[in-house]
Amino acid sequence: MSLLEINNLHLNFGDKKSSEQALKGVSLRLDAGKSLGLVGESGSGKTITSLSIMRLLDETECFYPQGEILYNGVDLLTLSEDEIRKYRGGKIGMIFQEPMTSLNPVYTCGDQVSEILELHKDLSKAQAKERVLELFEEVQLPEPLVVFKKYPHQLSGGQKQRVMIAMAIACEPELLIADEPTTALDVTVQKTILNLLSNLCEKRGMAMIFISHDLGVINAVADDVAVMKHGELVETGKVAEIFNNPKHPYTRGLIACRPNPDLSLRRLPTVSDFVDAGKSLTLEEVIEPLKIGVKGQNSARTKGESPLLSVKNLIVSLPIKTNIWGKATKTIEAVNDVNFDVFEGEVVGLVGESGCGKTTLSRTLLNLMKPTSGEIYWKGQRIDNLGKSDWKKLRRDVQIIFQDPFSSLNPAQSVGKSIMEPMIVHGIGNDNVERKAMTKALLEKVKLDPDVFDRLPHQFSGGQRQRIGIARALAVRPKFIICDESVSALDVSVQATVLNLLLDLKDEFNLTYIFISHDLSVVKFIADHLLVMRKGKIVEQGKSSEVYESPKVKYTASLIDAIPKLVV
Repeated sequence: MSLLEINNLHLNFGDKKSSEQALKGVSLRLDAGKSLGLVGESGSGKTITSLSIMRLLDETECFYPQGEILYNGVDLLTLSEDEIRKYRGGKIGMIFQEPMTSLNPVYTCGDQVSEILELHKDLSKAQAKERVLELFEEVQLPEPLVVFKKYPHQLSGGQKQRVMIAMAIACEPELLIADEPTTALDVTVQKTILNLLSNLCEKRGMAMIFISHDLGVINAVADDVAVMKHGELVETGKVAEIFNNPKHPYTRGLIACRPNPDLSLRRLPTVSDFVDAGKSLTLEEVIEPLKIGVKGQNSARTKGESPLLSVKNLIVSLPIKTNIWGKATKTIEAVNDVNFDVFEGEVVGLVGESGCGKTTLSRTLLNLMKPTSGEIYWKGQRIDNLGKSDWKKLRRDVQIIFQDPFSSLNPAQSVGKSIMEPMIVHGIGNDNVERKAMTKALLEKVKLDPDVFDRLPHQFSGGQRQRIGIARALAVRPKFIICDESVSALDVSVQATVLNLLLDLKDEFNLTYIFISHDLSVVKFIADHLLVMRKGKIVEQGKSSEVYESPKVKYTASLIDAIPKLVV
């Protein structure tokens, strides 16, 4: 008998008179000690399936017309709330996608894990604390006692995720569900977390369901894989079998649209290239026409032209300790003696782990932060010492696309007005009628329906919101755009579409980009020139293909090694 068996599971949201089907006949099986990868785009039903296993959905808003979820032969859907609590957290643990929203910000990390042990294991506070410290050590958190006393906001993303893992395994569950636990983490931190989860499962004999939109990640942790689309399973099997010989066009599309740093492609394949093809295409048939030679052969850099942007000996110091008057008594050099050039029409990739100084550098280039010393030149003119009025003129030329388009868009303002606003500020267009027409044209340009003009940001998916952010950056007709982690949290399929869009817009408007990411496979695809940043310094730079193929420093090699590999 399998540890977990899902048979013909249907899930509807709404009431029985009017409902929307979310799961359509899902059947899965997982044996003890084995790991199953559940993969698919956002909205495919992955998380809904896992929440159904945990019975965490609000059952006043949904119902299961058919199917069963058997755990050691017991149908979890038939249990009362009191009965399911014995399974939830005890026999089945779950790691949620976003640890910051899953952890309570007003309690210390130690107290939150202790609470579970006191509740499920009936331990005293002292016993629970001792066990939590052991768990923190097991998940390789540095200084467990220090972490025990810290609040979630005082930890890095990787550390918060380890606290969540400790919480999930605290009651020694037989099944661990990991819902996108590495999304938006650095590739190096991601690799560490994946190794940690695999080792914990092996050591404890736990079964695991690992949910992801990234097949490379699934390849690193799972024995079997199930591919979901629109609430249905389209393909299941052994990982090696599915990845080396995918049968379903959707699976082929998910594999192909993930940037492969070993290939040089003009643009990334997308899921629609396979699903909408009208016939069953192989990976090779889609990829072959997209292959290109060496990038940047006719660039301004190789022609010896003057740089568009030049950074010389840039230092940005940030306070880490202040006195009672707010004066900095201790600082850290977030950007430390940085030098590089950006030439017109090229894409410069900036890669490095979180905290290395990438975003601080980008904000300093845009005058959103002031440098401590050094010089920044735009078209040969020094700009780091310009006044406010001069910078306002320059803002038309220099724009940014932020990492999180939802927090950078006004939630109470329609997307059309958000795009029009910079036009009004810079006096683009004769009146709002003309600006509205220009905005609708921009929405069309980024592959959105112009009729969405009056909709609010929350009515869009992550990929659509990112396109709105791109449209807003284009509204002032810039020459130079900084893309700050602008695809890091997107599905690989949506990511491929956005990356292709950025390249199309670059060619159409002769744009120049600095593309910031922690994922070297993405940067290697889109960038002509590559900067590798670590602890505030540029440790390596050169042509992206040359840096990837022959890294000169160990840190760059470690970033390359951390890229999840797909055997295709």
